[in-house]
Amino acid sequence: MKRSCFTLIELLVVIAMVVILLAILIAVLNSVRQRAKALVCYSNLRTLTLGLIMYEENNQSFPYGFRESFDPPPGGFLRSSVYDGQGWWWFHVMGRYVDKTKKSALRCPSKLVRNPRLKSNPLYGNYGVNRSLCKSPDDIQRDRKEFVGAPLGRSDVPQPSRTLLIVDSGYSIISWWHVTNVPPIPFDSDRGEDTAYVPGLKINKDRKLMPGQKEDAVGGRHPGKTVNIGFADGTVARKKADDLFVEKAADAYTNRSPLWVPE
Repeated sequence: MKRSCFTLIELLVVIAMVVILLAILIAVLNSVRQRAKALVCYSNLRTLTLGLIMYEENNQSFPYGFRESFDPPPGGFLRSSVYDGQGWWWFHVMGRYVDKTKKSALRCPSKLVRNPRLKSNPLYGNYGVNRSLCKSPDDIQRDRKEFVGAPLGRSDVPQPSRTLLIVDSGYSIISWWHVTNVPPIPFDSDRGEDTAYVPGLKINKDRKLMPGQKEDAVGGRHPGKTVNIGFADGTVARKKADDLFVEKAADAYTNRSPLWVPE
Protein backbone atom coordinates (compact mmCIF):
# COMPACT_ATOMS: atom_id res chain seq x y z
CA MET A 1 0.00 0.00 0.00
CA LYS A 2 1.45 3.30 -1.10
CA ARG A 3 1.84 6.04 1.49
CA SER A 4 0.45 9.44 0.43
CA CYS A 5 2.63 12.50 1.10
CA PHE A 6 3.26 16.03 -0.16
CA THR A 7 5.63 16.48 -3.02
CA LEU A 8 8.27 19.18 -2.71
CA ILE A 9 6.39 21.40 -5.16
CA GLU A 10 3.13 21.01 -3.22
CA LEU A 11 4.93 21.87 0.02
CA LEU A 12 6.46 24.98 -1.52
CA VAL A 13 3.03 26.07 -2.82
CA VAL A 14 1.49 25.65 0.64
CA ILE A 15 4.33 27.63 2.25
CA ALA A 16 3.97 30.40 -0.34
CA MET A 17 0.21 30.60 0.30
CA VAL A 18 0.77 30.80 4.06
CA VAL A 19 3.34 33.60 3.59
CA ILE A 20 0.94 35.55 1.36
CA LEU A 21 -1.94 35.14 3.82
CA LEU A 22 0.30 36.25 6.69
CA ALA A 23 1.40 39.30 4.71
CA ILE A 24 -2.22 40.22 4.02
CA LEU A 25 -3.16 39.66 7.66
CA ILE A 26 -0.28 41.82 8.92
CA ALA A 27 -1.21 44.60 6.48
CA VAL A 28 -4.85 44.48 7.64
CA LEU A 29 -3.85 44.49 11.31
CA ASN A 30 -1.53 47.47 10.74
CA SER A 31 -4.32 49.35 8.98
CA VAL A 32 -6.76 48.57 11.80
CA ARG A 33 -4.18 49.66 14.36
CA GLN A 34 -3.57 52.96 12.56
CA ARG A 35 -7.27 53.67 12.31
CA ALA A 36 -7.77 52.86 15.99
CA LYS A 37 -5.00 55.29 16.93
CA ALA A 38 -6.56 57.93 14.67
CA LEU A 39 -9.85 57.52 16.54
CA VAL A 40 -8.09 57.92 19.90
CA CYS A 41 -6.36 61.03 18.55
CA TYR A 42 -9.71 62.40 17.38
CA SER A 43 -11.11 61.82 20.88
CA ASN A 44 -8.07 63.58 22.38
CA LEU A 45 -8.63 66.62 20.16
CA ARG A 46 -12.29 66.72 21.15
CA THR A 47 -11.34 66.64 24.84
CA LEU A 48 -8.74 69.40 24.46
CA THR A 49 -10.98 71.54 22.24
CA LEU A 50 -13.83 71.38 24.75
CA GLY A 51 -11.36 72.20 27.53
CA LEU A 52 -10.15 75.27 25.64
CA ILE A 53 -13.75 76.36 25.00
CA MET A 54 -14.58 75.99 28.71
CA TYR A 55 -11.49 78.02 29.59
CA GLU A 56 -12.62 80.74 27.18
CA GLU A 57 -16.12 80.79 28.65
CA ASN A 58 -14.73 81.34 32.16
CA ASN A 59 -12.00 83.82 31.20
CA GLN A 60 -13.44 85.54 28.10
CA SER A 61 -10.33 84.54 26.16
CA PHE A 62 -8.33 81.50 25.22
CA PRO A 63 -5.16 80.80 27.24
CA TYR A 64 -1.72 82.07 26.31
CA GLY A 65 0.04 79.65 23.98
CA PHE A 66 3.26 80.24 25.91
CA ARG A 67 4.15 82.66 28.68
CA GLU A 68 7.70 83.05 29.92
CA SER A 69 8.04 82.69 33.68
CA PHE A 70 10.57 81.81 36.36
CA ASP A 71 7.75 80.44 38.52
CA PRO A 72 7.40 76.73 37.73
CA PRO A 73 4.00 75.53 36.49
CA PRO A 74 2.23 72.49 37.98
CA GLY A 75 4.49 69.49 37.50
CA GLY A 76 7.54 71.66 36.84
CA PHE A 77 9.02 73.06 33.64
CA LEU A 78 8.56 70.93 30.51
CA ARG A 79 11.27 71.84 28.05
CA SER A 80 14.72 71.25 26.65
CA SER A 81 17.02 73.95 27.95
CA VAL A 82 18.64 74.02 24.51
CA TYR A 83 15.54 74.31 22.28
CA ASP A 84 12.62 75.66 24.31
CA GLY A 85 11.63 78.64 26.42
CA GLN A 86 11.08 78.42 30.16
CA GLY A 87 7.57 79.13 31.34
CA TRP A 88 3.92 78.13 31.21
CA TRP A 89 2.36 76.48 28.16
CA TRP A 90 -1.33 76.51 27.28
CA PHE A 91 -1.92 73.01 28.69
CA HIS A 92 -0.64 73.99 32.15
CA VAL A 93 -3.84 75.93 32.82
CA MET A 94 -6.12 73.18 31.56
CA GLY A 95 -6.26 71.18 34.81
CA ARG A 96 -9.68 72.53 35.78
CA TYR A 97 -11.08 71.95 32.32
CA VAL A 98 -9.76 68.50 31.41
CA ASP A 99 -10.81 65.57 33.60
CA LYS A 100 -7.92 63.96 35.50
CA THR A 101 -8.74 60.62 33.90
CA LYS A 102 -8.11 62.20 30.47
CA LYS A 103 -4.64 63.60 31.04
CA SER A 104 -3.39 61.19 28.36
CA ALA A 105 -5.30 63.38 25.89
CA LEU A 106 -2.21 65.60 25.74
CA ARG A 107 -0.28 62.84 23.95
CA CYS A 108 -0.95 61.78 20.37
CA PRO A 109 -0.87 57.95 20.15
CA SER A 110 0.12 58.11 16.46
CA LYS A 111 3.18 60.35 16.64
CA LEU A 112 6.26 59.03 14.87
CA VAL A 113 8.98 61.16 16.46
CA ARG A 114 12.05 58.89 16.68
CA ASN A 115 14.51 61.14 18.50
CA PRO A 116 14.42 59.82 22.13
CA ARG A 117 15.07 63.29 23.54
CA LEU A 118 12.13 64.75 21.63
CA LYS A 119 9.87 61.71 21.97
CA SER A 120 9.87 61.97 25.77
CA ASN A 121 9.29 65.74 25.67
CA PRO A 122 5.53 66.53 25.65
CA LEU A 123 6.14 69.70 23.63
CA TYR A 124 7.01 67.63 20.55
CA GLY A 125 4.87 65.41 18.33
CA ASN A 126 1.50 65.92 19.99
CA TYR A 127 -0.87 68.88 19.59
CA GLY A 128 -0.35 72.59 19.00
CA VAL A 129 -2.58 75.61 19.52
CA ASN A 130 -2.87 78.35 16.92
CA ARG A 131 -0.67 81.30 17.91
CA SER A 132 -3.00 83.73 16.16
CA LEU A 133 -5.57 82.97 18.87
CA CYS A 134 -3.47 81.73 21.80
CA LYS A 135 -0.93 84.55 21.69
CA SER A 136 2.06 85.22 23.97
CA PRO A 137 2.78 88.29 26.12
CA ASP A 138 6.09 88.80 24.28
CA ASP A 139 8.52 87.11 21.91
CA ILE A 140 12.29 87.10 21.57
CA GLN A 141 11.92 87.88 17.86
CA ARG A 142 10.38 91.23 16.94
CA ASP A 143 9.19 89.87 13.61
CA ARG A 144 6.63 87.73 15.41
CA LYS A 145 4.68 90.73 16.73
CA GLU A 146 1.44 89.47 15.16
CA PHE A 147 1.52 86.63 17.71
CA VAL A 148 2.20 88.92 20.68
CA GLY A 149 -0.50 90.38 22.90
CA ALA A 150 -3.57 89.23 24.77
CA PRO A 151 -5.13 85.92 23.67
CA LEU A 152 -8.33 86.25 21.67
CA GLY A 153 -11.80 85.20 22.71
CA ARG A 154 -14.52 83.76 20.51
CA SER A 155 -16.07 87.21 20.15
CA ASP A 156 -12.83 88.28 18.45
CA VAL A 157 -13.12 85.51 15.86
CA PRO A 158 -15.53 86.45 13.02
CA GLN A 159 -15.83 82.88 11.70
CA PRO A 160 -15.10 80.52 14.64
CA SER A 161 -16.39 77.43 12.80
CA ARG A 162 -13.71 77.98 10.13
CA THR A 163 -10.81 79.15 12.32
CA LEU A 164 -8.34 76.59 13.62
CA LEU A 165 -7.78 76.48 17.39
CA ILE A 166 -5.77 73.27 17.92
CA VAL A 167 -4.37 70.62 15.58
CA ASP A 168 -2.05 67.62 15.27
CA SER A 169 1.33 69.32 15.40
CA GLY A 170 5.05 68.79 15.65
CA TYR A 171 5.24 71.36 18.45
CA SER A 172 2.98 72.68 21.21
CA ILE A 173 2.39 76.04 19.50
CA ILE A 174 2.02 76.53 15.75
CA SER A 175 1.07 79.27 13.30
CA TRP A 176 0.38 79.80 9.61
CA TRP A 177 4.09 80.52 9.18
CA HIS A 178 4.75 76.78 9.60
CA VAL A 179 2.39 75.69 6.83
CA THR A 180 3.44 78.07 4.06
CA ASN A 181 5.93 77.57 1.26
CA VAL A 182 7.47 81.02 1.89
CA PRO A 183 7.43 82.00 5.59
CA PRO A 184 7.83 85.71 6.39
CA ILE A 185 11.27 85.06 7.94
CA PRO A 186 13.66 82.08 7.69
CA PHE A 187 13.32 79.41 10.37
CA ASP A 188 16.02 78.33 12.79
CA SER A 189 16.01 74.53 12.99
CA ASP A 190 17.64 74.71 16.44
CA ARG A 191 14.58 76.39 18.01
CA GLY A 192 11.71 74.18 19.05
CA GLU A 193 8.95 76.46 17.82
CA ASP A 194 10.58 76.89 14.42
CA THR A 195 10.29 73.15 13.84
CA ALA A 196 6.51 73.16 14.30
CA TYR A 197 4.69 71.40 11.45
CA VAL A 198 1.38 69.83 10.45
CA PRO A 199 2.10 66.08 9.97
CA GLY A 200 1.78 64.93 6.36
CA LEU A 201 1.89 68.40 4.78
CA LYS A 202 3.61 68.21 1.39
CA ILE A 203 6.05 71.08 2.03
CA ASN A 204 7.54 69.34 5.08
CA LYS A 205 9.92 67.34 2.90
CA ASP A 206 11.81 70.57 2.23
CA ARG A 207 11.74 71.84 5.83
CA LYS A 208 14.83 71.87 8.03
CA LEU A 209 13.77 69.88 11.08
CA MET A 210 15.47 68.25 14.02
CA PRO A 211 16.74 64.66 13.72
CA GLY A 212 13.91 62.21 14.28
CA GLN A 213 11.09 64.50 13.11
CA LYS A 214 11.08 63.81 9.37
CA GLU A 215 9.06 60.57 9.42
CA ASP A 216 6.28 62.20 11.44
CA ALA A 217 6.38 65.40 9.40
CA VAL A 218 6.57 63.92 5.91
CA GLY A 219 4.81 60.56 6.23
CA GLY A 220 2.02 61.84 8.47
CA ARG A 221 0.40 60.14 11.43
CA HIS A 222 -3.01 59.04 10.21
CA PRO A 223 -4.30 57.12 7.16
CA GLY A 224 -4.43 59.24 4.03
CA LYS A 225 -2.18 61.91 5.60
CA THR A 226 -5.11 63.36 7.48
CA VAL A 227 -5.01 65.45 10.66
CA ASN A 228 -7.48 66.09 13.45
CA ILE A 229 -8.48 69.71 14.01
CA GLY A 230 -10.37 71.55 16.75
CA PHE A 231 -12.03 74.81 15.66
CA ALA A 232 -12.73 77.97 17.65
CA ASP A 233 -16.44 77.17 17.89
CA GLY A 234 -15.72 73.83 19.61
CA THR A 235 -16.27 71.53 16.64
CA VAL A 236 -13.73 68.86 15.69
CA ALA A 237 -13.02 67.54 12.20
CA ARG A 238 -10.57 65.38 10.29
CA LYS A 239 -9.09 66.88 7.14
CA LYS A 240 -6.29 66.31 4.67
CA ALA A 241 -3.07 67.88 5.89
CA ASP A 242 -2.70 69.73 2.59
CA ASP A 243 -6.04 71.48 3.21
CA LEU A 244 -4.16 73.54 5.80
CA PHE A 245 -1.46 74.65 3.35
CA VAL A 246 -0.96 78.41 2.97
CA GLU A 247 0.54 79.34 -0.40
CA LYS A 248 2.46 82.50 -1.20
CA ALA A 249 1.04 84.02 -4.36
CA ALA A 250 2.53 87.35 -5.49
CA ASP A 251 2.29 89.61 -2.43
CA ALA A 252 -0.52 87.69 -0.74
CA TYR A 253 -1.06 84.37 1.02
CA THR A 254 -3.96 82.12 0.02
CA ASN A 255 -5.85 80.05 2.62
CA ARG A 256 -4.36 82.18 5.44
CA SER A 257 -7.67 83.67 6.61
CA PRO A 258 -10.03 82.74 8.20
CA LEU A 259 -8.46 79.28 8.67
CA TRP A 260 -5.33 80.45 10.50
CA VAL A 261 -5.85 84.18 11.02
CA PRO A 262 -9.31 85.32 12.21
CA GLU A 263 -9.82 88.27 9.87
